[in-house]
Amino acid sequence: MAWLGRLFDARDTLARILLLDLSGVGYLVVGVHGRPGPTGTQWALAVPAFVLALLCHRRPLLNLILQSALLAAAFPLIDDVMINQVGASWALLELTMRAARPRTVWVGAGLLAVVDLTNLVGEPVRTALTGLFGLAVTVCLPLLLGLVVRTTRELSRQAEERAEAERRRRESESRAARADERGAIARELHDVLAHHVASMVLRVGVARHVLPGLDPRVGAVFDDVHATGTAALTDLRRLVAVLRDPDGVRGDAALTAIEPSALPSALGAAVDRARQAGVVVEADVDPAVGALDAVRGQAVLRLTQEALTNVAKHAGAAARARLTVSVEDGAVHWAVTDDGRGAAPAGVPSGGGHGIVGMRERVEVLGGRLEAGPTGSGWRVRTVLPAAVPAPDTPRPRAGTPEPA
Repeated sequence: MAWLGRLFDARDTLARILLLDLSGVGYLVVGVHGRPGPTGTQWALAVPAFVLALLCHRRPLLNLILQSALLAAAFPLIDDVMINQVGASWALLELTMRAARPRTVWVGAGLLAVVDLTNLVGEPVRTALTGLFGLAVTVCLPLLLGLVVRTTRELSRQAEERAEAERRRRESESRAARADERGAIARELHDVLAHHVASMVLRVGVARHVLPGLDPRVGAVFDDVHATGTAALTDLRRLVAVLRDPDGVRGDAALTAIEPSALPSALGAAVDRARQAGVVVEADVDPAVGALDAVRGQAVLRLTQEALTNVAKHAGAAARARLTVSVEDGAVHWAVTDDGRGAAPAGVPSGGGHGIVGMRERVEVLGGRLEAGPTGSGWRVRTVLPAAVPAPDTPRPRAGTPEPA
């Protein structure tokens, strides 16, 4: 039915009226067989109908009133009122499709019905009954077709609005998921930085006590480093307070910084949790991941946890999954693949999650690119985290060169 909306588009009204007028002219010139040619009265009523239809193509109610008036004049003057009848019926069709208020449509239909019924006054009963049946073609048919087109357009508009609303909702949820993942990354960054800064402050404090007889200037430097580190820790804790929700984060191991050397055991714990959920997991973890930097190590752990959780949710219990993590030339190659042949758990909705969005956000922050998609009967998620670029060392000033202020 969508083709009706395109065929009777409001922008094509002039073209439809022009074709209708040309058809009317053809009917008058060559379409009357077995009868004399059109009379002058017939032309006198047809030509105004053609012209008014063109002039009033943007004002359907006025066009219907004028065409109905010409039809009322044609009934007592000519025998063949086909041109004026079609003109009035078509005007009703255009009004039904384009009227802003439904009441206008019913008023227009009543007007045309009254005009048609005036021709039946004084006619025999059989003729009157035949005329009443003719109302089904001259009034009811254009009214019905116009309502169908009108309803089709409204349904199409509503479908487009729903599709646009759904697109905006998905974009909003995607942005929210990415923002949540960035917040998680920020919290983890706080944990990593706090761990290392606290370690440096502790070492400086120990050095101040185990190195007796220090030059006062060296002691002043130690004191300054200790005070600066302590202030940095305080600022980190204060800033992260706006990112961390104590109720939501408390006890969540995924948001706790880990030592790089503990990453293999943390990955093993994630695999064990997936196995407890019924997923058969084969893990191939390169021992070299224990030497990764804390940021990429945390990313590998979070990706693994999210991917195995998705396997349990979507591939179902008893599905087979394979985790591979390797380090090649400093880059981390990570992948999780499943066969998708498990029994889907009851009560778990399909689709609609934002795990992939969060994983992609985390990978892109580290300069990688996440690939996720079907493979065979299952699903595969993989990425390569580029090698960490070491920060350039700050050049020390040469002897005799004043340090910058």
